[in-house]
Amino acid sequence: MKNQLNKILIERFSRQIILKDIGVIGQKKILSSKVLIIGCGGLGSPVADYLSRAGVGTIGIVDDDKVNLSNLHRQSLFCTSDIGKSKVKIAKNKIQKNNPNTQVKIYKIKLNNKNFKKIINDYDYFVDGSDNFKTKFLLNDFCLKYKKVLVTGAISKFDGHVFTFNFKNKKNPCLKCFFQSSKISDDLLNCETEGILGTVAGLVGTLQANEILKEILSIGKNLNGYILILDFLNLKFRKVKIKKRKNCICSK
Repeated sequence: MKNQLNKILIERFSRQIILKDIGVIGQKKILSSKVLIIGCGGLGSPVADYLSRAGVGTIGIVDDDKVNLSNLHRQSLFCTSDIGKSKVKIAKNKIQKNNPNTQVKIYKIKLNNKNFKKIINDYDYFVDGSDNFKTKFLLNDFCLKYKKVLVTGAISKFDGHVFTFNFKNKKNPCLKCFFQSSKISDDLLNCETEGILGTVAGLVGTLQANEILKEILSIGKNLNGYILILDFLNLKFRKVKIKKRKNCICSK
């Protein structure tokens, strides 16, 4: 999608163009941006929806799963008639209905070292909406190596976590500085065993989309090098600085 603003696009994005921190120049940055979303579930759904509505030019979505009934209470892109269908195909169709100007690329794959190498250079910003630490650490390592911007989210029960890592700056920590054990259990992220309130997924995913837009626009205070810890049951939010570990992969 070209970053030219015609009359229709100016009207479509008029309510954010008038913001002094965005304007026409900022909107053109959004139109030119390329974002890859890994996981099209409770987190990835609102991320994809809001980024496309904001005007992100190219959105890639990685997910090899199909829609099932238990997804519907929290995965906002899907409805009952989508059950049994490919998540990425349904997501592409709905995103382009909302904003036909956004180019949507879909990858019905389980992300691994081999296939990630083929697509990582096609994108500048990455959103982690995965539900397992193997994928989260893979994203961390590759975005670190290729100096990309990564926004990671995690949800469980009534709680959420959001991290931002801008790996263009070598001084910044990474996810492995926080999660120091490679043997950490995926049960922490498993909605089937731990449960999840649907609104928590929507709120955390929306925060991830917001962080990506701020990174694209280079505005405001971001979470780079911090973790935002969210307790939605008791409405307690904490922003904690992540210390860069000397023996971590990001320090080599």
